[in-house]
Amino acid sequence: MVRLILFDIDGTLVHTGGAGIKAFAKVFATEFGVHDGVQRIKFAGRTDVSLVREFFVVNQIPATPENFKHFFDCYVFWLDHILSHSHTAECPGIWGFIRDARALPQPPLIGLLTGNIRLGGEIKLRHFDLWKEFETGAFADDHEDRDQIAAAAHRRGSRVLNRPLHGKEVLVIGDTPLDVRCGRAIGAKVLAVATGGAKFDELKPHSADWTVEDLTRISASEVCGR
Repeated sequence: MVRLILFDIDGTLVHTGGAGIKAFAKVFATEFGVHDGVQRIKFAGRTDVSLVREFFVVNQIPATPENFKHFFDCYVFWLDHILSHSHTAECPGIWGFIRDARALPQPPLIGLLTGNIRLGGEIKLRHFDLWKEFETGAFADDHEDRDQIAAAAHRRGSRVLNRPLHGKEVLVIGDTPLDVRCGRAIGAKVLAVATGGAKFDELKPHSADWTVEDLTRISASEVCGR
């Protein structure tokens, strides 16, 4: 039985109208003088820290702690501003899936497993009044590598529940092949949803436990009770 559900954010829970990418571009241009900084970077499934590091390397900017801090201090300001002026939407079925999970006889802990820095993820989810739904999680602040973020989320879930969690007691929900991979890295079950970074036919070959068009196609009891 699943005791911990870990959700990705972008493309899995919400669509921000590209606010994150626009905020990246704004900081690249205004603070580092690079006006096409997002053109050569693929964002789907990546972590914020790895994206910034790639930008620094490509543009021969020192990847110093000071430059990372300056980038993210400016990024969260612009993210909040741009998000408030963007066309945004929750992904289909999110609220119903969370509600049904909480209604199970033994409701699982619900958390986040995301490549966003924590404050960036909070800004995005507060925009949709979703932040309050999550009791634990791990973020790009924890590690640059998504598989290591998954491991951190697994450990934190175990601490909150005050017992070790076996891999199959964890369910990772995400919208890219990288989400499937990081779920497998911790031995978790994986539910892939084609609402964001990859289409259904692209996700299917990656052999998640379940692959669906969106969360209206599957219930929490189907994936948490096995």
